[in-house]
Amino acid sequence: MIDVETGGPGETQALAERLSAVLEPGAVLALDGDLGAGKTTFIQGLCRGLAVAEPVASPTFVLLRVYRGRLPVYHFDAYRLERAAELEDFGAEEYFWGDGVSLVEWAERVAEALPPDRLGVRLAVTGEERRRIEIRALGPKHARMLEGFAA
Repeated sequence: MIDVETGGPGETQALAERLSAVLEPGAVLALDGDLGAGKTTFIQGLCRGLAVAEPVASPTFVLLRVYRGRLPVYHFDAYRLERAAELEDFGAEEYFWGDGVSLVEWAERVAEALPPDRLGVRLAVTGEERRRIEIRALGPKHARMLEGFAA
């Protein structure tokens, strides 16, 4: 597990950008945290590290945004979903096992629909600009990626 505190959006994005270097096709990141905790800010850093050129915004009013970079990025927002089955009905599993990186905001709402092998990213507000970020590997594939990040 990685547990770090960042001092502002720039540091949060820089941490995520470094993490992106170890992500492989089929990586799934389940992001959780209260509103305003920095989930989208973290994703912006990941996308920058994956060479996504276009602006990255939360897909709050759509379920999925797709970005092109070093790997395709599938950015899901489960905030408006009422049950995990809605994510399954959408066909998210095809993205999870595909050639890109899947990022799921508000993952706790749809945990049952997520692959068991994934990275859990929890963000918490610890001050006006400060965030505590915990990254936990669930499963061997993502444990290998997280070990590469920690090295």
